[in-house]
Amino acid sequence: MEVLTAVLCDFAADYNGKLCITGAFDSIWAVRFPCVHPHCSVAMRFLFRDNDVGKHRLHLAMIDSDGRSVFPENGPSFDMNISSIPENTYFLSHNIVVNLQGLPLQKSGLYSLDVKMDDTIVARIPLQVVQAPDKNSTQSH
Repeated sequence: MEVLTAVLCDFAADYNGKLCITGAFDSIWAVRFPCVHPHCSVAMRFLFRDNDVGKHRLHLAMIDSDGRSVFPENGPSFDMNISSIPENTYFLSHNIVVNLQGLPLQKSGLYSLDVKMDDTIVARIPLQVVQAPDKNSTQSH
């Protein structure tokens, strides 16, 4: 199994086997903490070969800079069954899009979105959450 793409983005969709990605990002700026990022998607594209046929478990875990899970109940998981590679082909590609609503961010720092297949991390998507200056505050120099 090979990960061809794993990215955080504003929106993603599987359109007839094509992975459509809009607004890929790796940084979130927030004026105050804790904050909530209203919506984003995780877009992933996997490539399977003959030796990958069988059942697999995909799991997403988002970890903050202190090693704590951001997702409730340790994040979403999905069962996948690759029954066969189509005849006269060399591989099978498969897109997965996970929409995340109300992503809680307790503090600024470096976060990691880990993509696990069968309990092995196959992709790690970095996300930096940065303190933005408050434009309404007055600062003395």
